This record gives sequence, C-alpha cells and structure tokens, in this order.
Amino acid sequence: MNASSDSRLEIARRAAAEHGYDLDEPVLAGGRYAGSVEHEGIVCISGQVPRIGTAVVATGRVGDSVSLAAARAAARICTLRALAIVHQRHGLDRVQRLLRVNVYVRSDPTFTQHSEVADAASDLLAAVFGAEAGAHARTSVGVYTLPKDAAVELDLTLALIRP
Repeated sequence: MNASSDSRLEIARRAAAEHGYDLDEPVLAGGRYAGSVEHEGIVCISGQVPRIGTAVVATGRVGDSVSLAAARAAARICTLRALAIVHQRHGLDRVQRLLRVNVYVRSDPTFTQHSEVADAASDLLAAVFGAEAGAHARTSVGVYTLPKDAAVELDLTLALIRP
C-alpha cells in the first residue's frame, strides 16, 4: 500500500512507532476533567503534554535546556496523544475535519520560534487527515510554565462525521 492510500490509523501508527508511542495505550486524565468532550459532533481534546507511559519526555524551557528539534518532537508526541484519544473514543475515520489547534511552548524569554514548534503538530495532522480535513486554525504561544515541567502542551478541536 502506498502512503497516499494508507488509512489515517496506519499513518498515525507509523508516526507513533517513530516516537516509541502506542496509540492503543490508555490516555488517562491527570485530574478532575475529561480527556475529551463531544457535543453535537464537535470534540474538544484536553491539553496533552509529551508523555510516553508515565514519563514526560521533554521537560524544561525551549531555547534553554530544550532544543527546537526536541520541542518539535514533543509537539508530535502531544499530537499523537490527542490522536490516541480520538482513535480510542471516536475513531480517526469519523473525523470530518480539524477546527483548531493550540500549542503552548514553555520557552526561554528570547525564544521566538513558537510557530516552528507548532508546525511539527500541524504537519503530522495534515499527514494523518490530508490537506483539506487536516487544515485548521492555530495559535502558538510562549508560556512561563506548564504542567509536570513539560516543554510543550497541545489541545485541539475537531468535527466528527455525524451518523
């Protein structure tokens, strides 16, 4: 099967394998909130940090102790965790289109490449969902701190195909 005819799940599984992540691993909420909420076909995925198993794999400040390359990899892991939630609760094939992605970068005060970090997430989402369904509005911002000392956090909103 060539890449253009691979299913969304196959593409996501390959990306997950590159990062040592399993899309079937349960994504547990770290507090009193839901990992995702669906209302009338719109799904909001809670913020995801770059956690594999129980370890947050990219901690610290981007532009200081975390390189741009490591932050981009962290953004992909955050995205894979969000995709795992969608896969497990709704099915990736039920996604009609992405609507919005927010990427938070715990950055050094002089770091200005937030968009390049977020591009790693956007590129992965375009690979999984295609150019049309994968197109989305996006915000990328630098923040002082994130949960668990994470370098990156991501949340997303999408629309499902209604049955």
